[in-house]
Amino acid sequence: MTRLTSVTLLLSIAVGAVLSDGAAARSGPPHNPAVPVSLVETSPSLAPFQHVRFCLRYPADCRSNQAEDDRIDLTPETSELLERVNRTVNAAIVPAQKSSGNELQEVWAIAPYTGDCNDYAVTKRHELLLSGLPAKALRLAVVKTTSGSGHLVLFVATTKGGLVLDSLAETIVPWQSTNYQWMKIQSASDARIWHDVKVTGASVSPSDR
Repeated sequence: MTRLTSVTLLLSIAVGAVLSDGAAARSGPPHNPAVPVSLVETSPSLAPFQHVRFCLRYPADCRSNQAEDDRIDLTPETSELLERVNRTVNAAIVPAQKSSGNELQEVWAIAPYTGDCNDYAVTKRHELLLSGLPAKALRLAVVKTTSGSGHLVLFVATTKGGLVLDSLAETIVPWQSTNYQWMKIQSASDARIWHDVKVTGASVSPSDR
């Protein structure tokens, strides 16, 4: 049990979707709701190297139950849970920039005292798994920020769309509202497998395609 699991987890906010609805952290260009914008899995992709190591260290966080739903029923209770976890983890971990020079020394850790975006994302996923939410609906995703930096977020698929829990934002918003370029995402069917993704829709900016 991590030091965060002792905190009562209750949360609030709308959460998003199947891989075609979602959430994120910052406002992006507005889109016409009449023109659907979708986040679509394409070809299988190599898992991030540190995620492979993470699964060896935390095997319970990399299991998938095929009987589980791949979306969360969005209720006031689950919305409150998501919001609380996002805020609690963001406040509990002191941000620290890890050296990118030696990948072998970098690790993704659950609830470290200091950490980067990877640690925030896996800790949020861990806490939500402990709360009883289905693993298939909680998917790590690699994105690029507007500055071109790689970034890890937690994509939560719900019956009302997909949301992003982000270390850079206190609020949870639909992924369509972000300025991120979506690169790859965990498979819903197997938490150890990743897929490339692309954004489709007439209102999508060129950098996201």
